[in-house]
Amino acid sequence: MQLKEIYTPDVVCCSRGTSAMDAALLMRQRHVGAVVIVNDINDDRAPIGVITDRDLAVEVVAAGLNGRDTQVAALARKPVIIAREDEELNAAIERMRSHGIRRTPVVDSGGALVGIITLDDMLALMVENANALVQITRKEQHEERRTRR
Repeated sequence: MQLKEIYTPDVVCCSRGTSAMDAALLMRQRHVGAVVIVNDINDDRAPIGVITDRDLAVEVVAAGLNGRDTQVAALARKPVIIAREDEELNAAIERMRSHGIRRTPVVDSGGALVGIITLDDMLALMVENANALVQITRKEQHEERRTRR
């Protein structure tokens, strides 16, 4: 399965100059745990980083930094780990595992942000597939009971 079949297209973004406080407000308003940092919010939507709620808690709040004065670009992990929309899900899972990340921006062939894939997305897909397998067994048992009465 390719990522373009499952990624979330509505990505919350900000520019590198966005303050940590404004990023936290975006997360609160949009009910997300991460914001993708892009070169230009209106034009060049190439991802240059990801800032998470955990980054804000550990790197800003716990460190005693002023969230209004701290820019998100200073907090983003470098280099940004991305995936291509035509990439297979297993390749993205392996990359996320090897880098220890839960969210990955997804880009098109030109490098522009088109979505995000998250651990939650993948877990939901796996649960859905596991449930479908259970339904196969139940359907088989039901059909067997119905036809062998």
